[in-house]
Amino acid sequence: MNRSLQALVLGTLIFALDQTSKQLALQWIPSDQPVDVIPGFFKLSLITNTGAAWGIMRDHGFWLTLLAIMVLLMLLAARRHFTHTGILPRIALGLLLGGIGGNLADRLMHGYVVDFLDFYIGSRHWPAFNVADSAICSGVALYLFDSFRRRPAPAGNEECGMNP
Repeated sequence: MNRSLQALVLGTLIFALDQTSKQLALQWIPSDQPVDVIPGFFKLSLITNTGAAWGIMRDHGFWLTLLAIMVLLMLLAARRHFTHTGILPRIALGLLLGGIGGNLADRLMHGYVVDFLDFYIGSRHWPAFNVADSAICSGVALYLFDSFRRRPAPAGNEECGMNP
């Protein structure tokens, strides 16, 4: 399987997992009553988010939709950068494509993003999120990790980039 196709397949799987989990959340989680899964730590709460991460830019759906489309197009245009440098950037690209695509689909279908994974400890509460959000964060982290790893210098290019 070619390298670009690997990233697209992973992106498609993430997109499908995200959309399936959101449909199940919409069908099974009461909007007014969170479901405790692990009391004191994790519950399923149906949240409709019209903003970006942590609810920032609330009610700016048009601009967030436009931004998501632009980022998806830029990622697809730059896919060779991700697919020719190793497996980690390919995985990162797939996670980003699937995650951005999943949240974009929500915005286009519903006018908001469906969040439902809700973690907390006592009064400390992490904002609810979804599979797409997890994929985006993981994709960015994986890409940054790979970017900062030391790579061996190409043959003939010593420290200062000149041959002796």
